Amino acid sequence: MKSLFYSRFFILLPWVLIVIIMIDIDTKRTSGRVPTHPYFSRLSHGHRLDGTLQRGTSNHSSLPTVYAITPTYSRAVQKAELTRLANTFRQVPRFHWIVVEDSNIRTELVSRFLAHSGVPYTHLHVLTPRRYKRTGLPRATEQRNAGLAWLRGHRGAQHSGVVFFADDDNTYSLELFEEMRTTQKVSVWPVGLVGGRRYERPLVEKGRVVGWYTGWRADRPFAIDMAGFAVNLQVILTNPKAMFKRRGSQPGMQESDFLKQITKVQDLEPKAHNCTKVLVWHTRTEKVNLGNEPKHRQDTIQIEV
Repeated sequence: MKSLFYSRFFILLPWVLIVIIMIDIDTKRTSGRVPTHPYFSRLSHGHRLDGTLQRGTSNHSSLPTVYAITPTYSRAVQKAELTRLANTFRQVPRFHWIVVEDSNIRTELVSRFLAHSGVPYTHLHVLTPRRYKRTGLPRATEQRNAGLAWLRGHRGAQHSGVVFFADDDNTYSLELFEEMRTTQKVSVWPVGLVGGRRYERPLVEKGRVVGWYTGWRADRPFAIDMAGFAVNLQVILTNPKAMFKRRGSQPGMQESDFLKQITKVQDLEPKAHNCTKVLVWHTRTEKVNLGNEPKHRQDTIQIEV
């Protein structure tokens, strides 16, 4: 009986050893392969699912910084407007958000919002004098000038960047920020849903701005919307007196009044495919209907909107 057992054992032993060796070889081969499932593919390219490396691991330190100056004021849709902007700005590398409140203090709502926005920011405030809040007068003048003053006080010749006036009632394509980043002096592009038209834009011939396609006051020196241009940071710093004017300025003329101080039409740099592509829209959130909102709070809790 024993002899029969041993004979069968020794007959099967080589085959068992062959199977074990084959399994070991196959395991080593598969452990070195890169998983092909999309989940693992994303991880292998330096992206993390928790969002902390959404832009990848590429080095953006050599890029000029985009400085966006955003005037804002307290109203029912303020947080909603800022949320839309933050969701865009958070995806832009080398970005610094200068938010300027029309207020005599930094409000708690905006302070909390910016602290959790995930965007590098500076929070300023300056109150517009009551005499300038009348209908028909230019708006956000003091706030834009405060943003410019901060740049002149905190940035110098060693800093590279571009300055952009990002009002909180606009919608921005990510492509726009890559277009403006190469601005040498002053760059321009079309703006959608503005001036009573589907878009307005600089007219370009042979790479130079020669006029304006606009639905309102084409005789303006720079017939352009506030969202339609960017300025190299060094141009701002080397022209310390350039600012948005109050005295003598009319609604719709602030852009021209400012740009006249730092450039000429023939020196403008057309962006966005020679000003043939819309990358920013003057969307303006619809005025909300709060007709049923009680004068005195009736809910048992207070919710920030």
